[in-house]
Formats: sequence, structure tokens, C-alpha cells
Amino acid sequence: MSKGPPARILIIAGSDSGGGAGIQADIKTVTMLGGHAMTAVTAITAQNTLGVDAVHMVPTQVVINQISAVVSDIGVDAVKIGMIGNAATAHAVADSLAELSCPIIFDPVMVATSGAVLADADSIEAFERLMRLAMLTTPNLPELEALGGKDALLAQSFPLLIKGGHADGDDIVDRLHLAPGQNESWSDVRIQTRNTHGTGCTLASAIATGLGQGMELVPAIERARLFVRLALREAPGFGQGHGPMGHQSVREDAMDAGPSLNHVTVGCRDYVASVNFYKALGLELIVDSPSNGYARFEAPNGVTFSVHHSDNIASSIIVYFESKRLDAWVTELASQGFAFEQLPQDESWGWREARLLDPAGNIVCLYNAGENRRFPDWRI
Repeated sequence: MSKGPPARILIIAGSDSGGGAGIQADIKTVTMLGGHAMTAVTAITAQNTLGVDAVHMVPTQVVINQISAVVSDIGVDAVKIGMIGNAATAHAVADSLAELSCPIIFDPVMVATSGAVLADADSIEAFERLMRLAMLTTPNLPELEALGGKDALLAQSFPLLIKGGHADGDDIVDRLHLAPGQNESWSDVRIQTRNTHGTGCTLASAIATGLGQGMELVPAIERARLFVRLALREAPGFGQGHGPMGHQSVREDAMDAGPSLNHVTVGCRDYVASVNFYKALGLELIVDSPSNGYARFEAPNGVTFSVHHSDNIASSIIVYFESKRLDAWVTELASQGFAFEQLPQDESWGWREARLLDPAGNIVCLYNAGENRRFPDWRI
């Protein structure tokens, strides 16, 4: 997280009265990632987890006035564009953003006032103007098809992050296409949940926030994907349909580039007594493995703590510092003369770890676990 002034993120999108997607999801995402969210509302909707009941489009000039008011006084470090609603507003937004020099992320939510997909010629032309301005466009598979398909968009040199959530299969693959030969992809196991409302809005806003904070594009995407996955896992389960995610429960340490102190392991001689002791302190038991003599707990702020049965208590304490740039961090430390007992390697429990000793001989683990720290496969 930046320790200076928060990045100023302008969100141009529609409102979701149910709080799951749109402006509401964008504001929550930007705020949880340490940015300052500003808005230009394009539409007011009456919706919940079951669907959209009504839409009122904000007049085009009012949308432009909102943008002008923010830009002229507060300033903007990055822009996220979501639902526009009609071609006229899309063209006007493109005109108003043409002189900005900050990164723009365009999430092409192709929904009109009627609920129909915006796929007429004027709408596609307006969306193409926005794509030319954007550092990155983030279509899902139906939006990609409505815009003409991957090949047609890449032929126009539009940088794309194609979201794979609509594809079949147990894994979700997101593919980044920047230029010929500049491609990257990420694959993760699909999180089985009905609470997926607002994933696209959240991802685009998280990327925009990262760019506004000075991150490079790929790290911003990686952090944004992790934020979405953690928010999915933290979904509160509201509503009868596609519910909102749990933005409010994604902890800062999971998003920090590091180093972040968030886990300690201590030894124990009596496993049951130790587990009962830390439960009595108010910690939540999230991993209970008596056969391995291992238990992990979680504090309300998301920090984790574990006990491990050991005959040598003095040598069983391990302090964990997490970093999203583990390998680069270890390389830097090694170049300064620090000796590592273990260089970064992937462990069977889903963490990537390196280990060294501090001057007093205490074990220090530098690691990267992402969602596997708080949500291992064996979490209770």
C-alpha cells in the first residue's frame, strides 16, 4: 500500500441498488485497496440478487459534468469505465477523457436501458473509441463475442484481458493480450459459489487502483485477481440469487506487496491443551490436524497463527513474512550477503517459501501463499 496520498480513482459506471456490482462494488474495491474513489454515475438501477427491475439513465450532460467536476478540482490517477448504457454517452465520455494522461481500464458492460445487449453499429463504434483510449479492456466471453471476437479486436491492437469465468470447466483461465508475443495467462480452480455478482466490476476497479498507485500492469492484474478470489470466498450469502461478494472482509495484508508480518508458528508438547488454550483466547480454529500435530488459528483481523507438536520447543518457533514479490525479495537479500537455509520453493501445502535465520538464530520464513494462507484446501 502506498504511504503517500491515496490514488484518485474515477469510476464511470452505473449504480447497483443491491450493492453487489456497479458503482457500489467499485467504491468498495477502491477503498479496500487504499485508493480514493470518485464517481460519475451513468445509470440508477433498481436491482437485487435476482435481477434488474428498473433502470433510469442519467442524462449524458450530467455524466460529463460529473467527470469535469472531478478532473478540474481533485484530479485523477486512473479511470475505470463500466456500464455506459447508450452510444451517445459512450461517445461523450470518450471525448471527455481524450486529454487525460492517466491509465484507463474499460470493462465493456454492454447493457442498455431495456436490458438488451448493446451490439448495434453505433454502440460498437463508441465502445471501440473507449478501447482506443484504454490501457486495457476486460471483456468476459459474451462481451468479447458481441464486440466482434478476439481476432478482430487484437487486429486493431486493443490490449485485452479476456476473463474466462463463463467458460466450462473446473479451472478459470484469464488471458492477457498486449501485443504480438506479449501474452500471459492465469489459471485458478473455480470457486464454487452462487455469489458472483460484481466480479467483473471488482476486477477492473482493482486493476485501475493498482495502476493509479504506480503498479505495473501485470502485478496490478495479479493483485486484482487475488482480491476477487478472496472476496468470493468471503461472500456473506445475502439474497436468493447471485449474491454480492465480501469486499469488506478482504484484509490489507493479502493485498500488500510486503513484507507483511501475518503468521507465527510455535511449538507445543500437548496438542489438545494448546488447541483449547488458543480457542479460549478467542482465536478461530481453521485447521485441525491431530495426526500431524498441527493446528492453525485465525484472528479477527485475518492474521493467522499455528501450533505444531515438537519435542524441541526452543527451535520450533517460526516467524512468517509474506511478499507478493518473494523471489525478487530473496534475490535482493542474497545480494546483500544474507545466507538462506532454503531458497524459494513450492511446498505441498500451497505456499512458496524461503528460510533463513536472524542474528539470534530464530527461524524466519519469507513466503507467498495468496489465498492459501487463510483458505487452504483443508480449512475447517
